[in-house]
Amino acid sequence: MSGRWWALVAVALATFMTYLDNNVVNVALPTIQRDLALTISGLEWIVSAYILVFAGLLLAGGRLADVFGPRAAFFTGLTVFTFASVAAGLAWNQETLIGARALQGLGAALVTPATLALLPRIFPDPRERATAVGVWSAVGALALAIGPLTGGFLSENAHWGWIFLINAPIGVVAAVIGARAIRVERVTPEQVTTGQVTVTSRRGATGRLSLDLPGLATSAVSLFALTYALIEGASRGWTSGPILGAFAVAAVAAVAFLVVESRTAQPMIDLTLFRERVFSGGLLAMGLWAFGVFGIYFFTAIYLQSALGFSPIEAGAGFVPMALLMAVSATVAPRLAERFGSGPTVAAGLGLMAVAVAGLSSAGEGSHYGDLLPWFLVYGLGGGLLVPLTNVVLNAMPPARAGVASGVLNVSREVFGLLGVTILGAVLSARQSALTGPPLHTFLEAYRFTLLIAGAIVLVGVPVSLYSLRRTRTAASVPAESAVPEPVA
Repeated sequence: MSGRWWALVAVALATFMTYLDNNVVNVALPTIQRDLALTISGLEWIVSAYILVFAGLLLAGGRLADVFGPRAAFFTGLTVFTFASVAAGLAWNQETLIGARALQGLGAALVTPATLALLPRIFPDPRERATAVGVWSAVGALALAIGPLTGGFLSENAHWGWIFLINAPIGVVAAVIGARAIRVERVTPEQVTTGQVTVTSRRGATGRLSLDLPGLATSAVSLFALTYALIEGASRGWTSGPILGAFAVAAVAAVAFLVVESRTAQPMIDLTLFRERVFSGGLLAMGLWAFGVFGIYFFTAIYLQSALGFSPIEAGAGFVPMALLMAVSATVAPRLAERFGSGPTVAAGLGLMAVAVAGLSSAGEGSHYGDLLPWFLVYGLGGGLLVPLTNVVLNAMPPARAGVASGVLNVSREVFGLLGVTILGAVLSARQSALTGPPLHTFLEAYRFTLLIAGAIVLVGVPVSLYSLRRTRTAASVPAESAVPEPVA
């Protein structure tokens, strides 16, 4: 196996580790609460601290990858995440565990954009790059499936700390392989003579990318505040002072970010990109995908346990076939996009997801897992077909800005995912409150109604994809001026 494929192994391991940690902790929370005598607030922040820091710093992590090079960002993030995982596994009270989880979020915010930014440099050949992105997506889908299952198994059969400590050997192996196989540098204007991209400011000067500290600060504040409001809104009340204040801070910081980016010579994000239908449409389609995936995972897990009597481990295992098929579909999607175009491929994926959600809405109190499995499989098949979106968004940015492009893509996924849980949760609660009858009956009615709403929203992505991604295929057809340079030794 050549060096670049070993590099993909390192990138995939890091991706697996960070995605796994996104949900491995959920089913282990009762065990952690008993062992550390946690308050309810402390329990919530074990989950929230990771998401808050991760989502809040994704754009900043992408910028750092562009400025200092994706290789440096990758290894820095990997080191921070691995160290924080060990600290979380050895935590002795809620303060140390919450602090370690926040540090994990910081490591993930550095390593996640860097993994995607590395792929165009490791795989300059468009076809190989499309395959690599498919593998990257498949590994993420697999980690989402294995997370709850792993967390439940370890919390029941070993000390709960092992749900974090298992990251240590993965991180070490990824670092060892990556140190030998990942041989790329950041793209700089000095490399123009070798055919590599030039970084040009709005004032016409060329030079190395700057950190854009005002952009980093305003984007981080806006995303922190928005993520906090979405996480805490349900428990604190959407009209409470802290939540309204957080939304206000997010809005003001977002406006400040737009003003800063429109006036700086080297903005983090070239705002004119959002006028491009491929870029903006691709982000919207990704957001709609995340809206459906996050929401369906969350509420269907509740349905499996409350209506079908599944244990947490059984509920986690119930999603494994769906995620496995999603992983397989992700590896095939680039070939379909190359043949039929990215727009039809992505639209087909979102359409299948919407159909599956409608099918799941027929579930009732007397349903069995066998009744749900076909719809889980259809959902997984559709979810994997959205892989070409990653290529499309990355190709819309110059290679020197691949880190920020990855950050934007991941921010879209995380924020829309949180919106999915938040909005669908509000719909379910309102619908259940309006119904009368036994709690299980009203929950089932509200659950089915909520799924139909979710399916309709995901379905919006079909025309969005067909319009915005028309006449686009995969990285195999990227114009010459967007070509990625050969890896630098």
